[in-house]
Parts: sequence; C-alpha cells; structure tokens
Amino acid sequence: MKKLFKHVKNPKVFRTFLAIIGVIIVLAGVLYYEFTHSRVFIDNSLVDAPITTIAPSTTGTLTEMDAYEGEMVKKGDALGVVSGQTIHTDTDGLIIQANNQIGSSVSPQSTLVQLINLANMRIAGTIDENKGLNDIHIGQVASFTVDALPGKTFWGYVDEISPSAKQTQLSFSISSERPTQQFVVYVRFDANKYPEIKNGMSAKMTVFTDTK
Repeated sequence: MKKLFKHVKNPKVFRTFLAIIGVIIVLAGVLYYEFTHSRVFIDNSLVDAPITTIAPSTTGTLTEMDAYEGEMVKKGDALGVVSGQTIHTDTDGLIIQANNQIGSSVSPQSTLVQLINLANMRIAGTIDENKGLNDIHIGQVASFTVDALPGKTFWGYVDEISPSAKQTQLSFSISSERPTQQFVVYVRFDANKYPEIKNGMSAKMTVFTDTK
C-alpha cells in the first residue's frame, strides 16, 4: 500500500492515473449516450384492451349460459338464452367475465358477458409532455417488459398517440409553475405471438425514436 501511495505521488504516475480515469469517464459517458440516445423510456405502462359488454335487448330471465370465462368465441357464437331469446356475440374475442347466475333477472343494463378482442390488445404508456413526447411518432419500433414476466422482452410498434392530455382541465393558483400534462402512447403487438401476456398487466416500454 505504501509503495502504491508512493507511486501515486510521482507526478508522471499521477498524470497517467488521471488520464486513465478521464478515459473511463469518457467511455462511461459514451456508453450512457448510446444507451439513452434515440430512446424514450415510459415506465408507467400497462396492457390494455377495449372491453366489449354484451347484454340482452329486453328484460328477462337468464335460463341458459353457454359461455365461460377464458373461452375464445367468434362472431355469431351463442352466449346464452334470456327468456327464449338466444344472445349472440357480434365480435371475436376472449371472454373475461360471464354471468352464470341461471334463473336471475337480467335487463339491457345488465352485463351478460364481457370480452376483449386480442387483436386490439396494446400497451398503453403514460408520459409527461416534456419527457420526449415530441420525439415519438406512429410506426416507431418499441420494446416492452411485463412485470409479471421477468426476464422477457417483447416487441411492437407505436400505433397511436393520444391527441389530448389525460387531464385537460387546468387548475389556477398563485404559483407561477405551470402544470405538466400527460399523454398516452399506445404500442400494438401480436397477442397471438405472446399468449402469456394478459390484459391489465403492468409494463414498461421503450420507444426507439430513430426507427422511422
């Protein structure tokens, strides 16, 4: 240790030591730049799919239920019978909720079945307007990870950017600080390719802004 300290005291060795430290700092800076350049990170994300709710057209008694949670259905498939009327689905989808209370009274305001179309499943990420929103455009490649599936990276592309902020109503105060608005970026992916991804899962996404 004393010998090392003695060498460091030597001006020539000390200058060499500083040069090495400088090179390491520069390399670290270059690596960090390469990692973050042309990328926008959106941590506040989740798997999102529009939910379709199907209900009977008139009030009646649920006498038969032909659908169950987790079942894939196609447009026109029978879902159940309400007072002699067979209820059909008007779209393909995955059933995420089904009313199995046979004998109960249902109405047009009741939920008979809820389903999602896997083709419409996307990652919805919320981003502050000053965190790279202007660099994001439709068609750019994006990767994402899902908290429930650690160690896996999935891929998609930017499909939509919300045209208005999530909260457009401004609150005025004596403070001169302007509120930061948030927008939603949607990334579409092939749900058939990644069947392990479920609606509602938490995620994080990275948009590669130099891909278009």
